[in-house]
Amino acid sequence: MTSSQSRRGFLSTVGGVGALALRPAGHTDPGTHARPATRTSEAGASAPRTVAVLGGGVSGLSVAHELAERGYAVTVYEYYTALGGKARSMDVPGTAGAGRKPLPGEHGFRFFPGFYRNLPDTMRRIPFAGNADGVHGNLRNATEARLARSGGRPDLFLPFRTVTAPPGPGELSPEALRASLVGVLNTVFHLPATEVAYFAERFLVHLTSCDRRREEQWEKVPWWDFIRAGEMSYDYQRLLAVGLTRDLVATKAEQASTRTVARTILEAFLVNGILGLGVDGDLDRVLNAPTSEAWIDPWVAHLRSLGVTFQLDTEVTEVVHDGGRISGVRVAAPGGGSQRTVTADYYVSALPVEHARATWGTALRAADPQLARCDKLSTDWMVGVQFYLRDPVRIVHGHAIYLDSPWSLTTISQAQFWDRDFPADYGDGSSVDCLSVCVSEWNEPGILYGKTAKECTRDQVVEETWAQLKAALNDTGETVLADANLRSWFMDPAVTGLGGPTPGNREQLLIHPAGTLYNRPSARTAVPNFFLAGDYVRTDVDLATMEGANEAARRAVNALLDADGSTSERCEVWTLFRSPELEPLKLVDEVRYGLGLPNTFDLG
Repeated sequence: MTSSQSRRGFLSTVGGVGALALRPAGHTDPGTHARPATRTSEAGASAPRTVAVLGGGVSGLSVAHELAERGYAVTVYEYYTALGGKARSMDVPGTAGAGRKPLPGEHGFRFFPGFYRNLPDTMRRIPFAGNADGVHGNLRNATEARLARSGGRPDLFLPFRTVTAPPGPGELSPEALRASLVGVLNTVFHLPATEVAYFAERFLVHLTSCDRRREEQWEKVPWWDFIRAGEMSYDYQRLLAVGLTRDLVATKAEQASTRTVARTILEAFLVNGILGLGVDGDLDRVLNAPTSEAWIDPWVAHLRSLGVTFQLDTEVTEVVHDGGRISGVRVAAPGGGSQRTVTADYYVSALPVEHARATWGTALRAADPQLARCDKLSTDWMVGVQFYLRDPVRIVHGHAIYLDSPWSLTTISQAQFWDRDFPADYGDGSSVDCLSVCVSEWNEPGILYGKTAKECTRDQVVEETWAQLKAALNDTGETVLADANLRSWFMDPAVTGLGGPTPGNREQLLIHPAGTLYNRPSARTAVPNFFLAGDYVRTDVDLATMEGANEAARRAVNALLDADGSTSERCEVWTLFRSPELEPLKLVDEVRYGLGLPNTFDLG
């Protein structure tokens, strides 16, 4: 079958939507490397400008990477004894045997949607033996998703294939887009016709809304209300409300910003991802080994080769503001101990927002009001459990979403993607696979103990999670998950106190209730030598993701280069794809919005 024939087969399902050639990404104009990042010492010698990067997660490492390439002397201060933040994998203590590595654990599984553009660019610049395109060559395509349902109802399987042929005439018209979405929902989800038609209309409203309406109107409207989920069927609520919010980004549909959900998750991830519009690769990609092996460790090695230094096991306690500038940063060993002050020419805070804002004192907050607004940003729990199995279980060649699970579970069987012999390489040889689970809802009662995840003990969380998986996978008579197959499990030690009065999680996730956009700060602050990076910083992607963390890092570096008067080339910043065919409709909507009128397709 030719690519054209394959695409026409896809169009027969989705009703006529086509793909576009990639639009040039939005980015700052490049400069030159004519001016090195140096300053003159008292003795008259030239010395590199120094930068203290606070935090060694994806954003902090991205900052260090960009600055080191431009000649800056970078030191990264990291709380843990390992780098990579929530993205890293970690050794399960006491599991190595007979020359094998310990079993690989993690905070939660990683995936790399096709709409990511900034992070893949960084990955291509990290050398990896045998890969011409660096660690980017370690990405593998997940080709299918499974929407698992309980109670004996058949599960839904979604093939993920990106089409690349150019669109035919009129295939991106509003009528074609509406027909496409109706075709997909009817074919795959089997929802009532009236609900399908209404959802298609609401999505068309979003697609043709101007930026002002999105930011000033839809940002204030919860996704649940925008799609009228409260008036619809259970399946509509689970598939199109909860499934697109709680299961994917740990935020509740009743609270989630319509702008964020529709623009990033639905439009960029699903629609543009499937149609190949402005993407780096296929819709859903994962790594071919544990994250640290495939990505973080090679990255750190490369940064060291560029001259970056790392101070691990170091907690940032205060960013000191004095005389209109940052004069230093107080650090200490985690958990207390004597403090010391570190200094640099510039400072980039790349800590997660819940930790970053704790380091901003009264004087610093007064110097830039956007820092105080960060107190209004919300975080929640999205933590993984890894189950190590004696026999392989193939649930789907990709991710599975458990639509009826009260704890909003998602899973992936990892060994099928890894270029590893799992029992020969990890543990004591008795485990052949890792079923990695993300638990996105920690505040709803489960089916086994009737308690929330936070109320359960650590063991009970694991037992409850396993029971909810079985309720979805074993409900049609086939035993997909057997108790005897479970060898062991792991949960991130950042989660503490479960079952007690003060459960804690040091590694939380930024969530996106309506209005979040207004409290997200820019990478540039009002303090001339202080910059912000992290997935809470205002970026085009507008979602707590590794892509957002990397984009924020690029914006912080560009702001620092501006402040330093550098002529070094600015970081390229990719923005989400915007279909040229829809721009005239957005211009019409901008006029209508200015006149106080609803969107043309908004029938109420």
